[in-house]
Amino acid sequence: MNETDTHTLQREQQFHDAWAANIRPKEIDVTAHFIGSTSPENRFIMQRLGDINGKAILDLGCGAGENAVYFALQGAHCTAADWSQEMVNTALLLAALHGVSIEGQQVNAHELPFPDGSFDCVYAANLLHHVDIERALREMHRVLKPGGAACFWDPLKHNPIINVYRRIASEVRTEDEHPLDISIVGFVRSLFSQVNYDTFWLATLWIFLRFYLIEKANPNKERYWKKIITEEPRLRDDYNRLERIDRLLKIIPGMKRYAWNIAVVARK
Repeated sequence: MNETDTHTLQREQQFHDAWAANIRPKEIDVTAHFIGSTSPENRFIMQRLGDINGKAILDLGCGAGENAVYFALQGAHCTAADWSQEMVNTALLLAALHGVSIEGQQVNAHELPFPDGSFDCVYAANLLHHVDIERALREMHRVLKPGGAACFWDPLKHNPIINVYRRIASEVRTEDEHPLDISIVGFVRSLFSQVNYDTFWLATLWIFLRFYLIEKANPNKERYWKKIITEEPRLRDDYNRLERIDRLLKIIPGMKRYAWNIAVVARK
């Protein structure tokens, strides 16, 4: 590991350790992250992943553990892994609150400490834009069993509205973040035998604009990407109407790249 990598990892670790200290696990709605209207990325992934009961799943970049706990509630054997030990600890606490058992481990996504073919699924939510994307994807591929699925979703870099938001919300983002280019799909296809992807949040980004312009929500005090989950019930009707417009917009050639997020399910 070179000096630049070491400093980047240290910054990421410190940022996420500090974030973890302010998380209240009792307030996390695990289910909303997967079935709520404003969680289209996870709905896309779960529809293609199928039954996970009994499957071995690595939740890579587990954060507060919402994903690992949801998978465990569905009967999966889940390992919650993150470079931030405090995030791993939070995930374990969240699992205990929900009465499920998960394993927790601090890991470097570039050098996973697991043998080849260890997992049926590697899931990564909002991880790749914090790490070396190709190195992490190669490691995800390596630890998958034959036929296993790599599932991830991350922000794209092409949308000008989101790029303005990124500049404003500097206090809730790390300096090393690098949103993905949609061309990453080509690299994924070079590794995996079957790849499905879609992008999300075009017209639906009006909700972000409403937070800022109308509701005056400070983007450095409230993480908008969390706010859309916690406040999903009041946003649902507007989101569903706007999502229908998104489906039409994505028919236009080249338009998918301007979405906020991309979700991918790739089979080994």
